[in-house]
Amino acid sequence: MSPLNEFQKAARDPHGYARSMRSSGKKVLGYFCSYTPEEIIHAAGILPVRLFGAKDDTSVADKHLQAYCCSLVRGALADAMNGRLDYLDGAVFPHTCDSIQRLSDIWRLNTGFGFFADVVLPVKLTTESARQYLEDVLRKFRHDLEKGFSLTITDEALRASLRTYNEIRQSLKNLYELHSKNPAVLSGSALNAVMRGAMVMDRAEAAQKLRALASELQAKPATTGSNKRVMLVGSLCDQPDIYGLIESAGADVVWDDLCTGSRYFEGIIEDEGDPVASLARRYFERIICPAKHASVRGRGENLMGAVREHAVHGVIFLQLKFCDPHSFDYPYLKETLDKEGVPNMLLEIEAQLPPVGQLATRFETFIQMLH
Repeated sequence: MSPLNEFQKAARDPHGYARSMRSSGKKVLGYFCSYTPEEIIHAAGILPVRLFGAKDDTSVADKHLQAYCCSLVRGALADAMNGRLDYLDGAVFPHTCDSIQRLSDIWRLNTGFGFFADVVLPVKLTTESARQYLEDVLRKFRHDLEKGFSLTITDEALRASLRTYNEIRQSLKNLYELHSKNPAVLSGSALNAVMRGAMVMDRAEAAQKLRALASELQAKPATTGSNKRVMLVGSLCDQPDIYGLIESAGADVVWDDLCTGSRYFEGIIEDEGDPVASLARRYFERIICPAKHASVRGRGENLMGAVREHAVHGVIFLQLKFCDPHSFDYPYLKETLDKEGVPNMLLEIEAQLPPVGQLATRFETFIQMLH
């Protein structure tokens, strides 16, 4: 099986992949956010698996959640309560938004998993005291894992994990840049599947498959196309059909600002010295999401930098309905793009996408406006 097919298989059936790892004796922890310290989980010999939530009936979760909770939170709780996450040994909850924080309590009270951890990272990443606090939170999480699974996480194991994740992130960034230069080499939905698969697969295996995939794609001849170049901005994208619809409408997604995209792989970690301090530094300095604050204009500057670097013709804001952090940031980011003359559109989505015809019409209309 080709490396691409393996990533696509893991992305298509993450539960099946994780369940097979669990049956082979591997411990598995679920997580919800790119601020989860995966490196510490991995150093403990445990597989971190990104949870994307159910795409079907969530009525069992609706009894425990307010109507304004997003479909990710609702779907993940439904998966847990319906037994679809029976392979998990527990879950990790970085406190990034109100809904994830509330899910943390509801999950703990209504599911029977053996391990549970809150990772309460600072929101304001502007002071040395915040960096030190972040480091202390990571040290506590390391201790919680050691105690919860009766193991020891050595500095050597953690440094090895940092190197593995550095390789994964660098490979993902290389694939993104290759796709930006030559979108025909890999479709947007395929690249999205690689990203999601890398958040599920055994990380050593993922690192090796990413190397193989990069070599395979780099050997393909460069082609020129006439499609417009667009960028997705939002929280996460677990809807591969979005990419196909955009491509059918005459554009390629050449870059993104998503937590299941560029925000996941930005920032290489030093693997010398204190590994926890190095990990904290990466989380402190990486490109932020709306759940964190580093500067008043930081996100807008990062967005415009990506637009210019990747010759983007237009931006599509892809936001989960009821996602307050992204909704609060949207007016400012739209104003930034409008001032620079960058066309943009907002698409609010849930686990279930709107009718295909309706989406296709919106994309076609927007893409026809680009120049």
